[in-house]
Amino acid sequence: MYHQFKFPLVFASWLSPWLAFALLVAAPATQAAEPALQRIRMATVTTTDLGAFERDYSRWLGYQVRERGRVSQALARSWGAPAMQGRNYVLLSSKAAPDVFVRAVQTKRTPAGYAPLMTHGWNAIEIIVDDPDATYAKLRESPFRVIGEPAPLGGYPSIRAFQVVGPSGEVLYLTAETGDRSKSILPLPGGDVGRIFIMVLAGPDIDALLDFYSTKFDMARGTARKRTVGVIKRAQSLGDDETPLATMRLAQHGNLLEFDGYSAKATTRPVERGELPPGIASTSFAVKNLDVLGVEFVAPPAKLDGLAYGDRRVASVRGPAGELIELIEEN
Repeated sequence: MYHQFKFPLVFASWLSPWLAFALLVAAPATQAAEPALQRIRMATVTTTDLGAFERDYSRWLGYQVRERGRVSQALARSWGAPAMQGRNYVLLSSKAAPDVFVRAVQTKRTPAGYAPLMTHGWNAIEIIVDDPDATYAKLRESPFRVIGEPAPLGGYPSIRAFQVVGPSGEVLYLTAETGDRSKSILPLPGGDVGRIFIMVLAGPDIDALLDFYSTKFDMARGTARKRTVGVIKRAQSLGDDETPLATMRLAQHGNLLEFDGYSAKATTRPVERGELPPGIASTSFAVKNLDVLGVEFVAPPAKLDGLAYGDRRVASVRGPAGELIELIEEN
């Protein structure tokens, strides 16, 4: 390994953490330093059927293919996943935010023991949409499996959302402002389906997650609160058990992380030797300078080509829940 490396807690309704997002953005900032994580650049999903993934995201979400290619040796080394070298990938994004990507990478198989919302690591991608009810009606006829129907979010009735499981076991939260968007705390969708604006991370110890991201990336730390989250409750058969939740803001508006403390029914995510994890394998963030971060890189920073990187320096970090965090210098 190579060493180079407050916001108050907010919580969710029975559906999900979007209420947390609303409370967080509405509250005044308390931190002095700017968060090192500037914005979400990309979510990477592994899939056994790259063609189907591309077809489904293009047809049902309106995402456009921006690039196709193969994983380079340098990129595989950066991930610490040498078996991924030479694997095909595709980059997709919305028309409204063409430089915020969902990347699908070919994998040979999904390891036994993986199920959505049942393992530690990156567990959901939250995307802004224009009309959740219309998107829901459309996706009901698609390969995306609905796990939570559209509903308003607690004290914010104009914010409406639903949840689905994608074609490769990735969970999507699809959220909209249905009221006056000129006064909303949500980003504008810019089309029927817009960009990623929250990534959801889960682990067995939420305080370990909060400590890591607040200290390593200068993010304002809150205190987790327990709430019932319907999609997690159903996935993990929790009964009346509650899930501790918290959120943290990135530097740029409309970019956040949500942290979930999973129950003992969740497990470490199974990973094939030398491969990326199944489901949502990594999240990529823009940072200003890799050299000032007090984190331990999987491999030394390296310039990577391709549309997602643009010959910028890139390095990856393993977080406390085993999650892969990819950092892209973006000045």
